[in-house]
Amino acid sequence: MTTAPTAPAPAPADVLVSVSGGNALPCWTAAAVAGATLVVSGVLFALTPLQGVADFVVFSTLLFVVAFITTSVVVEGGRRARDRLALTLTSAALVMAVVPLVAVLGFTLSRGLARFDGTFFTHSMFSVADSDPGGGIYHAIVGTIEQVGIATVISVPLGLMVSIYLVEYARGRFGRVVSTFVDVMTGLPSIVAGLFVLALWVLILHQGYSGFAGSLALVILMIPVVVRTTEEMLRLVPDSLREASYALGIPRWQTIRSIVLPTAMPGITTGIMLAVARVSGETAPLLLTVFGSTAINVNPFSGPQEALPLFVFSEAGLPNDTALARAWAGALTLILLVVLLNVVARLLVRRSVLQR
Repeated sequence: MTTAPTAPAPAPADVLVSVSGGNALPCWTAAAVAGATLVVSGVLFALTPLQGVADFVVFSTLLFVVAFITTSVVVEGGRRARDRLALTLTSAALVMAVVPLVAVLGFTLSRGLARFDGTFFTHSMFSVADSDPGGGIYHAIVGTIEQVGIATVISVPLGLMVSIYLVEYARGRFGRVVSTFVDVMTGLPSIVAGLFVLALWVLILHQGYSGFAGSLALVILMIPVVVRTTEEMLRLVPDSLREASYALGIPRWQTIRSIVLPTAMPGITTGIMLAVARVSGETAPLLLTVFGSTAINVNPFSGPQEALPLFVFSEAGLPNDTALARAWAGALTLILLVVLLNVVARLLVRRSVLQR
């Protein structure tokens, strides 16, 4: 007489069974360990000389990692514990990268909103004393838009053409030389670019300080960023698309224009926005080439001109609260301007993709 197989005994309520056959920690384990870690850390900081918010956060984080991974080793085994350790370290790295960004944005927002008014955006600093609560940033906004716009118009076509050459045409020694030169320019200090334009454009050619001189310095900084990001995006385009186009008899230049570039356009746009964001906050090259001005100058080819980084730098160095408030408001304006440019670029790319 055969007996029916008996069902396996149910697992304990507080321990789950993983797909691999071993025990798995319940979903509330991380929260419980974190709570216990905070309690233990608080007791230790109260009974020992340990103090400080930063020390408490670091100590609590390390204690949580050790306690959580130890619990995982005891319950789940070494293999699952190593997976949890990698996930925990990755999450900790993400938090460490995001927290400073959020802190900077939040602090700038809280300090910069004090001067966000109509006067601040419609007036310049011409004939305004350092301690005067008035004054505005209109002249700096005009200068930044013109200088960054000119630099973008010059550097983006050059960067695209260089990257297309490196990906689609370069096969010999000259291509390697160009790639090495781009790598060297990527790490070029911004003040060196400003010194080069100052020596060549301002001193040797006697063109004087101007917004265009600042744009030339920004071009030197933008081109390697555009080249490298565009090059990586073009390399991600599958070769099968190129080969299919060539099989249909389409020449290479038309394949690049109609297939390769549209496919890589979202990534290329991201690279261009990264380059714009980088040069929008540069101060050192503009100090040497634009020189700065408290008056409104809408002509970037004649005379000194102001820019948002120069405005923030000059106002932050003044020993009074009104100037410092203008500096925080200028920094917030610069951040919002970069965010606005990124949003507009994303919307344009999305619209072009949907139309195709």
